[in-house]
Amino acid sequence: MPPPTPQRATTKICSLDRLLRLRAKAREAGRTVVHCHGCFDVVHPGHIHHLQLARTFGDLLIVTLSGDTQVNKGVNRPLIPEDLRAASLAALECGDLVYVNPNPTAVELLDSLKPDVYVKGKEYEHNRDPRFLAERQVVTQHGGRVVCSSGDVIFSSTALIGQLDAGDPLQREKVRRLRERHGLTDLALHQLVARFRDQRVIVVGDYILDRYHHCETTGIAGESPMMSLRALAEQDYDGGAAVVALHLAGLGASPTLITSLADPASGPERLRLAAAGVDVIALPRNRPNVTKHRFLVEQTKMFKLDDGAAAPIDSRAEQTLAGWILDAARGAAAIVFADFGYGLITAGLLDRILPSLRSTVPVISADVSGRQSNLLRFKDVDLLCPTEREVRETLHDFSSSLPAAVWNLLQSTSARSAIVTLGKQGLMTFARAPGETAGRLQSDYLPALASHAVDPLGCGDALLATATLALASAAPLPAAALLGSLAAATHVQTPGTLPLSADQRLDRLA
Repeated sequence: MPPPTPQRATTKICSLDRLLRLRAKAREAGRTVVHCHGCFDVVHPGHIHHLQLARTFGDLLIVTLSGDTQVNKGVNRPLIPEDLRAASLAALECGDLVYVNPNPTAVELLDSLKPDVYVKGKEYEHNRDPRFLAERQVVTQHGGRVVCSSGDVIFSSTALIGQLDAGDPLQREKVRRLRERHGLTDLALHQLVARFRDQRVIVVGDYILDRYHHCETTGIAGESPMMSLRALAEQDYDGGAAVVALHLAGLGASPTLITSLADPASGPERLRLAAAGVDVIALPRNRPNVTKHRFLVEQTKMFKLDDGAAAPIDSRAEQTLAGWILDAARGAAAIVFADFGYGLITAGLLDRILPSLRSTVPVISADVSGRQSNLLRFKDVDLLCPTEREVRETLHDFSSSLPAAVWNLLQSTSARSAIVTLGKQGLMTFARAPGETAGRLQSDYLPALASHAVDPLGCGDALLATATLALASAAPLPAAALLGSLAAATHVQTPGTLPLSADQRLDRLA
């Protein structure tokens, strides 16, 4: 058999219909059909040995691989996109046909294909994984047999990839493919951002003052072995829900912040927000504003001191706040709930307002921070923006795959979509699939876009504000996530929680 040319290798990659037709012809001709299935993320010597051995068991070798959305081996997996993995397998002489399987396991495919021999790796010889057991059962019930190949040459894609540096070229390629897949050209993104201007957005949540204490070290204290610092300067930033409103104003929107503030001690906060273009409606607090003190030596944060405790509002304040929110939301393009767990957003408040808001506001989004807040309170919203840790802690689920956990979150809240942040690894988007695929999640992975981090404080707020405004401007979820990720990547390279402009975000597209 001559070595496969690039053109011939490409013809090996086939649709399911063509695969089944060729399998039927092989059966009519009395040929033995062998099937191998796997992820094949980075084809290595172990894979080649496995496929060469499988070829000896029959006349026609079909190799199938899991599609990108079904590779649940970590947020950076697959390392190689499905079309390139398929092309690598097609280039091997030993395989005859290659197919990308869109399903979570090979069970459905095996039921249609009915191979005479199904070949798995040596590690499956005593494997009790329910997914593999289901695959083995469907093969045998159609008269086929399952063979576990020799383990003479063992490599693991997961182990190999774990030793590789993620590297900028691969990350850039993943971003390029996401943009190409969803038509997110530079022009389309600039036109989308142009629609941000003057969109009216309501932000509801706790006000927090972030105070940075810039210090220098003076050595070890004399009275005990602890570091001694000398204060140099203080710098205040408007944080919590306030910075979400500030980001919206920086993007050209017209935000209204509904919060609580110490009165009359909150004069400087009101003045700063008003000067930045944020309209403020505030319940008076009977205690000082919550303040988070961070002590820094140069750019390194030494420790944090939180000054302020949760103080849930009473039923009378709930009624007042609900009236303000419903009045302000009339004609608004979106409303954002930023719950930091200090008591402004209560279950009673949400019960009063969410049903009415759902029928009047096009886009509702929410995010939480802190152990006092609860994602499950936000019912029937358009977008949730939690971290993976927040998802798992909310559901008390630390073992399921991330897609399974997010599915349960969306089911519990009736939310339409989620952008789940993964720290330095980037983010994933999840949305309910429409039409015939309803009941499944559509997902995309986007790597982190920042090359280095100066200060991660407020990155989630930048993402939330930008993604919400994008959805309110009729953007699809991947576009909202990309612009939100650009916002976070720009913000993380700036100390404190200063709002950034739309131009700064779009500069990163280059």
